[in-house]
Amino acid sequence: MFAFIAAALFGSAFLLAMGTIGWMLVVYRDKMAAALLFEPIPEHPPVYNLRVRRTRPSQACRPMSVAPIARAAAA
Repeated sequence: MFAFIAAALFGSAFLLAMGTIGWMLVVYRDKMAAALLFEPIPEHPPVYNLRVRRTRPSQACRPMSVAPIARAAAA
């Protein structure tokens, strides 16, 4: 009789544990998938070096400044 009670207790504990694991898998499957797909934030943020290069127009294409004309008119 003791063996029968021990086997029933062991079996019911095993079924309870399997039911709990199954219930947790069903309830928390979205959170587990999110945890598996999570990409950690890198420790060092990426550094972007930005270099702006402007080509300068030739001397003939540059607009003439008004300062020499104003100086000549003032003289």
